[in-house]
Amino acid sequence: MSDITLSSATRANLLSLQSTTDLIGRTQERLATGLKVNSAIDDALAFFKARNLNSRATDLSSLKDSILGGISVIKAAVQGLESIESVIKQMKALAQSAISSPESTTRAKLASQFNELRSQVDNLAEDASFNGVNLLKNSTSAFTGGADQLTVKFNERTDAASVNQLVVSGLSSADFGDIVASAATATGSGTDVWGVTGAAAVTAITASIRALDSALVTVRQSAQAFGTNSAVLQIRADFTTNLINTLKGGASELVNADLNEESANLLSLQTRQQLGTISLSIAQRSEQSILRLF
Repeated sequence: MSDITLSSATRANLLSLQSTTDLIGRTQERLATGLKVNSAIDDALAFFKARNLNSRATDLSSLKDSILGGISVIKAAVQGLESIESVIKQMKALAQSAISSPESTTRAKLASQFNELRSQVDNLAEDASFNGVNLLKNSTSAFTGGADQLTVKFNERTDAASVNQLVVSGLSSADFGDIVASAATATGSGTDVWGVTGAAAVTAITASIRALDSALVTVRQSAQAFGTNSAVLQIRADFTTNLINTLKGGASELVNADLNEESANLLSLQTRQQLGTISLSIAQRSEQSILRLF
């Protein structure tokens, strides 16, 4: 069979319609996806730049979650210290009451209450953990091995020279030893409870009060140090959030379509398509008029 021969006018109109149809398809795709660059074929440079920016934003999002987790670890430690401070204040109040109570039976009851509160110091320190990290007490030893250490990374780099991180050390055995020792002189052995009579009782109880004052200083200083670290982590979390938004915004500018512009383009292309169809129809009529001569 011989090929069908089209006139130059018809062929030009067909090519124009095909081009317009392709442009309409591309514009509809942009409107459907909201992207002017859907693959490397559309714009390789913009596509890979945007992908790199989005990849870094994803990495930073994971780091942000880690930073927020670190803040929660420190908050748990601070809350534990605040509760321990309240317990120590109650212990101090009991010791002061014991000084003003000369009866040995009364002091024995106060000492029993004192020891009960002293055990709560250990319990609070042990429970002040978040996600398995405890900055107050080691989970396997009673203040002998030191507390856990919190390490929070701030950037996505892996080489040691470029890693930016914050290391928060938990309370050392010596620091918390002051708090534990604050109750060591609470009671003696047997019936010797804060001393039974005279100056010995006052001396023993006064020693307990001094130890409690030292423990309060340790608790407050530790809480202040943790609070400073928490503030640093919060600053980094806010910075990371803003940086993620900047990266995603930059990627969007490279690949996102202007929907208003694309809508106007679609309307223009549809009008062009209609005009092209009319032009093709006119070209066909001219050929048909020649056919009528036969």
